[in-house]
Amino acid sequence: MIELLSRDFGPSSRNRLADTAESAEAALETFYYALNHADLDALAAVWVDDPLAQLDNPVGGILRGRPAIVELYRRVFDSGLDLEITFTDAVRVETPGSLVVTGREVGSYQADGQRVPLHIRTTRVLASTADGWRLVHHHGSIDDAAALAAYQRAVRG
Repeated sequence: MIELLSRDFGPSSRNRLADTAESAEAALETFYYALNHADLDALAAVWVDDPLAQLDNPVGGILRGRPAIVELYRRVFDSGLDLEITFTDAVRVETPGSLVVTGREVGSYQADGQRVPLHIRTTRVLASTADGWRLVHHHGSIDDAAALAAYQRAVRG
């Protein structure tokens, strides 16, 4: 089934790890809760613990395995960027054991005392696992080269 995602996920998202046994959207919401609240424990918990879990990220490149993915987000959270991100304009493709969502992340981050806009094209893949629904893949791209370079500088310091 292909359809528009029924809602956006952003700063008001909740930690719904307890609901991920039954709901892929609970896992997706938990990710955006973790991202917007710099909650590394929730972020780690919502990723599958598999060496082939993959994050393709404008800051970290291609990373595999939950430890490498969590370490990249640790750097982002420790950078003081104060991310505010909303996943929106998303299409969902669901099968009995997987969910693919593709859309846009819009928001901002803090750099040099100013809020800087951030626009990322993103695709997330979630799978039903023994631990509940978990992220298994994420791809994000920033099309504007200057915006990409500024974001990379802000995270990397």
